Amino acid sequence: MSALAILNARLLDPASDYDGPGALLIVDGVITEVIHGSHASAPADVEVIDAGGLCLAPGLIDIRVKTGEPGDEPKETLKSASLAAAAGGVTTIVVQPDTDPAIDDPAMIDHIQRRGAALDLVNVRAAGAATKARDGQRMAEIGLMDEAGALYFTDGDKVIANTRTLQRVMSYAAAFNALIACRPADPWLSEGAVATSGELATRLGLSGVPAIAERIQLERDLALVEQTGARFLVDQISTEGALETLARARGKGLEVAASVSINHLCFNELDIGDYRTFYRLDPPLRAESDRQALVEAVRAGLIDAITSAHAPAPAEDKRRPFGEAAPGAVGLETLLPAALTLHHEDGLDLLDVLRPLTSGPAGLLGLEAGVLKAGAPADLVLFDPGAPVVIDADTLKSKSKNSPFDGRRLQGKVIGTFVGGRRVYETR
Repeated sequence: MSALAILNARLLDPASDYDGPGALLIVDGVITEVIHGSHASAPADVEVIDAGGLCLAPGLIDIRVKTGEPGDEPKETLKSASLAAAAGGVTTIVVQPDTDPAIDDPAMIDHIQRRGAALDLVNVRAAGAATKARDGQRMAEIGLMDEAGALYFTDGDKVIANTRTLQRVMSYAAAFNALIACRPADPWLSEGAVATSGELATRLGLSGVPAIAERIQLERDLALVEQTGARFLVDQISTEGALETLARARGKGLEVAASVSINHLCFNELDIGDYRTFYRLDPPLRAESDRQALVEAVRAGLIDAITSAHAPAPAEDKRRPFGEAAPGAVGLETLLPAALTLHHEDGLDLLDVLRPLTSGPAGLLGLEAGVLKAGAPADLVLFDPGAPVVIDADTLKSKSKNSPFDGRRLQGKVIGTFVGGRRVYETR
């Protein structure tokens, strides 16, 4: 039996709305006791960590992580992604199915989870493809992948344009309460676009997509949700108009959740500046009014999950003309300090910032993690919310270094990360 006590901590538990002094007792990787108050002591013969008043919260759960394994390992491997996650206080990652081959059958789900478990770092889970080879036409083996442990089903960045196919996917998934995620982007309005339509895109000569393309596609998707009764996740919502559509669907009682990328909470289209390709994202960066609306949606609890939208790309794929550069950014290591800007700069309560990073995604995916309570796995992050950090992309543990936060000064430093009570990362 292994036992660990973490004393003198500021416990942050969004699931119970507790923010105050306390301590945890952990036995064999499971939280056995949560003590509120500042006078806790440890039993005899227990390893003790004095948190020194630092914040102790459930480990972050990132539901949208791309890797290059299998098929494109030079971009990122499961090991390098897991190391980056541990350094960022992320204790569970959900790998996207856009690998080569795609994660579209139970054997691939099993492979990813076995490979992740063998690394013995963070919890590695997988999302299964909604259609075979992510072709948008043929429904994948959703039921078998669900039995194998897939947490949800998505074609990732590819939009399922065929409405009949998506209807079949939703109807089938609804039969066993599986979660379907889709990117809301009208494929015809979005084709070839690298920026959001408007004055900036016009001035820079960039192909743009109107913001309404997101709402148009979301309206279709939600009509199918209403017809099939499926559980649905709006993947990386990014515009104010789509948020209004989401709120109406929630008001009608539809079981609809939404995620947002940390990049769209922290940046707007002006950050593209002079064709800076690290800000070439998909969906593209939006107007400042959209960014502010997303921040307020987090504050109001309309957003269920904040993701890193981790999408590694090597230098040769980014150092190109803006329109030719690969979209995406790495974000596992910067997720927590970037999210804390919502607290430091936008005035959100710490619990409101942490909720869509912990208990929100855990509840959405049916995970036991994301909470500080007896019986929960001891997946934890110890951090200093006020510690200044300067992001240096060259020092990131990801194999690719395409971070839009490179050189940015943030507040919030991960001091230690624990998975199943084991310390998998500590600040040197």
